[in-house]
Amino acid sequence: MKTALLIDGGYLRASAKRAGHVYDNSFIERFAPQCIISPPEYLFRVFYYDSPQFRGQKALPVSGAMTNFQSSDRWLRDLAKLERFAVRRGTLGFRGWRPKNVPLQGGAPLTDADFEPIFEQKGVDMRIGLDIATFSERQSVERVVLVSGDTDMIPAMKHARKSGIEVVVVQMPAPTLALHDDLQAHADIVRLVAWP
Repeated sequence: MKTALLIDGGYLRASAKRAGHVYDNSFIERFAPQCIISPPEYLFRVFYYDSPQFRGQKALPVSGAMTNFQSSDRWLRDLAKLERFAVRRGTLGFRGWRPKNVPLQGGAPLTDADFEPIFEQKGVDMRIGLDIATFSERQSVERVVLVSGDTDMIPAMKHARKSGIEVVVVQMPAPTLALHDDLQAHADIVRLVAWP
């Protein structure tokens, strides 16, 4: 059964870190085969969706001094070179600052060190949905295995099922939370996958 594996990198990263795993390309490469049952599934390709880290200058929340966020997207380029991997890039937007500790501790005046940046990933859900729609229209795979906890995937999942493609959603072990009921309801199979 020709199968495409679609991995929401932000979801996998948060789940893996919560479980105490080091998240890097080696981890992703070891995790992907855990999601496929061969036979009957034949892995067509791993589609990995993520955003490079934020780059740019922003004013600090208390002092107003400029800070420079630097990062490299080399890890995404290296991941794309792996056998049967394709990388789809979203973007990461800066959304401001939030206190590291809530409620704020009284007494001492706040400093820049009391805050952390807020970043928001954009465009990943849309790219996953478009790829699922493309698979559905072209009938290029028979099954889609989805690693995501985002209910925004439901319309694409429904479209795939109406087109005759089986949809599997991956549930990772604790401490990852159980998948939302709606994700489970719109999947053909919920597959528990162990950490590598």
